[in-house]
Amino acid sequence: MTDVESQGVKKCGFIALVGRPNVGKSTLLNHMLGQKISITSRKPQTTRNNVTGIKTEGSNQLVFVDTPGLHLHHASAMNRYMNKAAGTAIKDVDVVVFLVDKLTWTEEDESVARRLENINIPLIIAVNKCDQLDDKAVLLPHLKRLSDRLSPTEIIPISALRGVALDRLESLLIQLLPNGEHMYPEDQITDRSSRFLAAEIVREKITRQLGAELPYQMAVEIEEFEQDGGVLHIGAVILVERDGQKRILIGDKGDRIKKIGQQARLDIETLFDIKVMLKLWVKVKSGWSDDERALKSLGYDDL
Repeated sequence: MTDVESQGVKKCGFIALVGRPNVGKSTLLNHMLGQKISITSRKPQTTRNNVTGIKTEGSNQLVFVDTPGLHLHHASAMNRYMNKAAGTAIKDVDVVVFLVDKLTWTEEDESVARRLENINIPLIIAVNKCDQLDDKAVLLPHLKRLSDRLSPTEIIPISALRGVALDRLESLLIQLLPNGEHMYPEDQITDRSSRFLAAEIVREKITRQLGAELPYQMAVEIEEFEQDGGVLHIGAVILVERDGQKRILIGDKGDRIKKIGQQARLDIETLFDIKVMLKLWVKVKSGWSDDERALKSLGYDDL
């Protein structure tokens, strides 16, 4: 027990997880929480909204904000929304964790770094996927460059997927959190609605199934979400931009959409601990990803 815990002092604060697309922010959030609430895939743009994950242990409450990756050279309304979501999160938190990928430093990493140059809150750089390096000594020059570039509070090599050094990261975050009453009940793990989480799970399965076959112009909208006895009935519409994308998503004789539904249903049942009846439909809605009004109707309006 720490001195703070023994004195009964409560700590609570917001922690932004930021970085370029596909660097492991959602994986880190899920492992820190010990439960999956943020969807993951190898495809950039998987995370589109700020997703809040809440971890309460004893007198400490850590409120993580998983942000979309910051994108360059994309001018669509969806990309503007995601960049705004990430930028807003940086301004409204107590600590920032900047996630980077091993020895890699890209133009998008540099773009994130520029946003973090003048923040006046603690900054931790978490160097992810370090378990993939046979010789950890090759990290040292990279860590020195990162330290010189941003003067962070601390740099921590981690593996979000393997859980390496995440206990050390959590301990440091607790030290940096301000004293204060908890903002959420101790059993709450996110401030996102059940509908949102269900839609995100369906979108994850689509992204994993199709990989590079389906462009980014795909969204999931929950039209039915009702519990009847011990069964949760969910109806979801998958929006795409063109007829060709619809055919790809449905697959030969409907086999692909059936597989997506089966995988999503199992994950939703695990998340909500209830039997689920899931129905999926695919609709073509041309131009939705570059239409501000369409984005708002799909829930991309919380900034």
